[in-house]
Amino acid sequence: MIRRFYSLFKDFRLSTKLSIVIVGTMLAILVVNVFMYFNINRITTQMDEIYAGNVRLNELEDSLDRLQNSVTNYLNTKSTDALAEYYSAQLTYEDQLEGLETDITDNKQKMMERNIYYMSKDYLELLTEIVEAKRGRNVEKYKDSFEDSEKIYGYIISYITSLNSYLFRGNTESYSMLSSSLRLLEVFSLGMLVIMAIFDIIVVLLVTGNITRPLHELSRAADKVSAGKLDEVGQVPVHSRDEVGTVTVAFNQMVSSIPDYLERLREGMEKEQLLKEKELMMESNLKDARLKILQAQINPHFLFNTMNAGSQLAMMEHADKTYEYIQNVASFFRYNISKTDEVTLAQEIELVDIYIYILNVRFSGDIHFTKTIENDDLLNVMLPSMIIQPIVENCVNYGIRSIEREGKIELSVYSVDDNVCISVADNGIGMSQEMIQSILSGEYVTPEPEQYTDSTDIEEKKGNGVGIRNVMERLRLYFDNDSSFEIISGGRDQGTEVVITIPFRDV
Repeated sequence: MIRRFYSLFKDFRLSTKLSIVIVGTMLAILVVNVFMYFNINRITTQMDEIYAGNVRLNELEDSLDRLQNSVTNYLNTKSTDALAEYYSAQLTYEDQLEGLETDITDNKQKMMERNIYYMSKDYLELLTEIVEAKRGRNVEKYKDSFEDSEKIYGYIISYITSLNSYLFRGNTESYSMLSSSLRLLEVFSLGMLVIMAIFDIIVVLLVTGNITRPLHELSRAADKVSAGKLDEVGQVPVHSRDEVGTVTVAFNQMVSSIPDYLERLREGMEKEQLLKEKELMMESNLKDARLKILQAQINPHFLFNTMNAGSQLAMMEHADKTYEYIQNVASFFRYNISKTDEVTLAQEIELVDIYIYILNVRFSGDIHFTKTIENDDLLNVMLPSMIIQPIVENCVNYGIRSIEREGKIELSVYSVDDNVCISVADNGIGMSQEMIQSILSGEYVTPEPEQYTDSTDIEEKKGNGVGIRNVMERLRLYFDNDSSFEIISGGRDQGTEVVITIPFRDV
């Protein structure tokens, strides 16, 4: 029972625990004091009652003496005052007689009281006759009656004295017993107070230990956490479900979550570092792409300005076709040397149109280029610059330049779900699956210039230097791996299709 109460007590709130201890202690002290008060008051009352009988008999004897004296005084003086004194003493004595036992019993004390009562009744009747005889001047009668009354008076006094002595002896024994009981009660009360004091000390120690022990354990664990010794902390035991227990549970959860938090923080830092690396790589690739595009024997800006001057000269000479050609070449160079890292799909397709125009001027319209746009809204999607033109250039150099039939390139833009698909297909020589896998994995190496037959082929095959691998890498970095790059070919002379899928992000 005690163990069960203690287990329940541990789960109480701190305020409840302290209230139980304080109120319980006060109630215990109050109960002990009330117990002592009632018992001492009871014994004191009994001690007072012990000699009440003796006091009553003494008063009865005094009243009897007063009554006898008042009768004697009246007989001697026959005064009105003496008669009044007699009547007063008679009433007092009669009132005191009512407190005596008159029942028939075997108890010696009550038998003696009964004898005193009836002798006193005879005595009072005899006194009444004496007073009446005195008032009637019947001297002979009141003298005889007075002598009888003195005899009865003597008997009554003797009985009262005997009864008083008998009661005193019995009361003395009772008094001794009550005195012993009182001393025993004092010892018992003192013992109860000592026991209550010890009990209170034990309870206070248990309660304070129940409160402070978990706090000490929590403090030691917190010191280890502050010192960075998380592997030595472990779980702090939860001894109760009070406020300290609640704090301990929260502390354990906090300690348990710290490694996860540190791991998430480390992962976050790694992701942040990875993003920075991606940004650096993208910036490096873009710079590399620009450098390769602009790598030539003539300064690009000088060439651009020269083209503009040539177009102005052609316009003044009314050479419209020459003017248009030079203007398109200038636009192509202007796009290449711009510092824009991202462009719209419409700008990229416009660059492809310019590039095809220039090639057809050079090769007398041998390249047949068509484009299909499913929805003009798709042209607003953003993507890195120089993505489609290098693919078209590869279609020309490696697909349709070496075939005898009419070369065709088709550009298609369409949507699939929430993505934009850009398809560049040619009817060229195609490629094997091994080559496709080699290109996509980054293992394919473009043949060195000395492998080509002449210097024209060398320059033609080198193109602008922006390879498929560069395009794939920049798409991956720009769209954070949310894009795809596919190469599809049926084999020898079956043509090649490149499909780029990017998420639709309208400007």
